[in-house]
Amino acid sequence: MKNLLSLLVWLAALATAPAIAADHLDTPTVIADPAADIGDLFAWTSADGKRLNLVMDIVGKRFSDQVQYVFHVDSGQALGRTSASTRVACQFDAAGAASCWAGRADRLQGDVSSPEGLTGGAGRFRVFAGLRDDPYFNNVRGTRSALNAAGDAIRAGQAPQDASAFRRFDAETLKRIPQLWGQTQGGPARNFLAGWTTSAIVVSVDLGLVNAGGPLLAVWGRTERRQLAPAHEPPPPGAPIDRMGRALTGNALLATVGEEDIADLLKEAYNRADPAGWPGFATEIGRNLALYDSFDGVAGNQWLADAQDATPGRYKRLAELLADDRLWVDSRQTRCLHYLAVERNAFGAPPLADCGGRTPLQNVNAVFRSLLIRGTPDVADDGVTRDDHEHSTTRFPFLSAP
Repeated sequence: MKNLLSLLVWLAALATAPAIAADHLDTPTVIADPAADIGDLFAWTSADGKRLNLVMDIVGKRFSDQVQYVFHVDSGQALGRTSASTRVACQFDAAGAASCWAGRADRLQGDVSSPEGLTGGAGRFRVFAGLRDDPYFNNVRGTRSALNAAGDAIRAGQAPQDASAFRRFDAETLKRIPQLWGQTQGGPARNFLAGWTTSAIVVSVDLGLVNAGGPLLAVWGRTERRQLAPAHEPPPPGAPIDRMGRALTGNALLATVGEEDIADLLKEAYNRADPAGWPGFATEIGRNLALYDSFDGVAGNQWLADAQDATPGRYKRLAELLADDRLWVDSRQTRCLHYLAVERNAFGAPPLADCGGRTPLQNVNAVFRSLLIRGTPDVADDGVTRDDHEHSTTRFPFLSAP
């Protein structure tokens, strides 16, 4: 069953441009089937260092019996290199009862809607699935207004670009972009997702089930067409529908100010791509990184950009990093406060003793802007102070606080 009213509200707000949210309603396919639409993904280590916490938010108000919901947890010794993978998968029947598997090591079946969840037969993972508030602040209308201002300037010929795709916006547009981004319809920034109730799959799984390749864990989620399997066997992969690793990569870095039909085609292909095809999106991501780098008028001060290279190579390192769209967690760390900590440690930022990943208390919009526009990992330097505030008191069931 589709929540038609919610969809109409979203579509009215985001009409004429690609959606800008964590990953909500990003393509026509998932707009038509919100039960297959991944809105958010979270992953972090538990405070006792024994488990990996996973959350997948689904835009729809219920889970589909035609879809399987999968966390992929790849593991390795270094960023970008993994040698083992575990699928944590759940299917639901028409009544809402779940069947879930943690690889082949543990499984459970039954009602997972109570706050304490349900533990697998081997006691190695626990699952809850049910409605929860989306713990994410996103000033969608302000973001859209800022990007529309950039698009208008480009179409008016007021933002010539160099060989790297960096654009020289006129002074008035450079002034308007941060102003619009920090407002909602001329007033203080408001959270478009306030009270947005999603269907959350919440998992706590023993680290020993997911770290066979090494302590660095790379997490990504996918919805797939439901597959049949022999009794007690985990289902094989199905046709992909939607996927997400890091928030905002797919939604904000593909055809950012392009035509809607082009954006739809790109995002449909992005959602269906297997890992071997992910590098193919780096060129498109690089073009959009150049656009964001342009928003402060200073070429090459974006994180990992080469200010001396006035070719598309300026953005190659970050584009390739983001094209590998997995949420990286250092399972040796139990302090989980900084989004992209694993990536920043690997690329020469001041070292952080932090698991990275993403917790429900983090707002990635601030990090996204500070790294892509201001060239600094200082999340306080984002010009939108409200976005740094905790906005939701929702706690996902049985997960230890980050």
